[in-house]
Amino acid sequence: MANDVSRRQFLYQTGATAAAVTLGKLSSFGATPKSMAPIILGSGSHKYECIHDWLTPPDNIKYGDTHGVVQDAKGHIYVAHTVNSASKSDDAIVVYDQHGKFIKSWGSQFKGGAHGIDIRKEGHQEFIYHCDVAHSKVTKTTLDGEVVWVKGTPEEPGVYKTGAPFVPTNVAFSPDGGFYISDGYGSSWIHQYDKNANWVRTFGGRGSEAGKVNCPHGLWLDDRGHEPMLAVADRSNRRIQYFSLDGKHISFVTEGMRQPCHFHLRHGEMLVPDLDSVITLLDKDNKVIVQLGDGDFDGHQKDLRDAARDQFIPGKFIHPHDATFLHNGDILVSEWVPIGRVTLLKRV
Repeated sequence: MANDVSRRQFLYQTGATAAAVTLGKLSSFGATPKSMAPIILGSGSHKYECIHDWLTPPDNIKYGDTHGVVQDAKGHIYVAHTVNSASKSDDAIVVYDQHGKFIKSWGSQFKGGAHGIDIRKEGHQEFIYHCDVAHSKVTKTTLDGEVVWVKGTPEEPGVYKTGAPFVPTNVAFSPDGGFYISDGYGSSWIHQYDKNANWVRTFGGRGSEAGKVNCPHGLWLDDRGHEPMLAVADRSNRRIQYFSLDGKHISFVTEGMRQPCHFHLRHGEMLVPDLDSVITLLDKDNKVIVQLGDGDFDGHQKDLRDAARDQFIPGKFIHPHDATFLHNGDILVSEWVPIGRVTLLKRV
């Protein structure tokens, strides 16, 4: 055991030293310089070039924790962050084109609380659903930030009458036009709404047994099987839990799971950003295809959350919080670090 510990410490120390030497050459944003050899992650048909800080905001915006990331039909990318105290702008939503060029920013009302953002086309228009953990609200907006509606603590289920907290973290969309809200940081309930944003039912609640969840941080409609199911990132229970669309427990997935945060599906594969320093891809049977950028050096990598950017280790994740497949199959990863980081995994 002593030899194992020594080896881990050696790997961590040498990795950190190499990072400090390499990253000393980085730009003020910490982006990987063109002169540096590409960092390739993965294996087989799932190899990616790792490009840290691919999305960097203009000088007047300083990222706080980069929480959510989505792409609209036109290719525009939206990053939700909490806003750093050093930022001159309070805008919590930063928008880029498909090539990573800054377009605009908005959403100052989400400062401090911008968390999950999910996007859906309804009719001929796309809308963003924002979960605000600082203000305990879910807000639906247009792509330009115009507010459609705002929902606070749901009264209908009666589960918050005693003052239990409601802190929504992500939204999933059902096939009939309705949606689900996960109360991930509050009381671990999942709330279902119809297409008119009317409450339908509440299920889950804190626990570890089947049908109960503990920090249901993210959720997604999984339509890869014969019947669609709701996949829930049951983060503190270190598993994915599947429910029927009416809230009945179906099954668990534990292989490769540490602290799953959210999901995205593409071509039968499930993308799982995991807070414990890794990105995991699952096949249609939820078997691990590959794990990317594993930064867990026996727990040491977690200490880098509050580290300066020049201490981040190239090719290693700290705390992946959200991830999405871009239209071209590349992967974009946002991380829970106080100075923000958005990494492109470019398929090779």
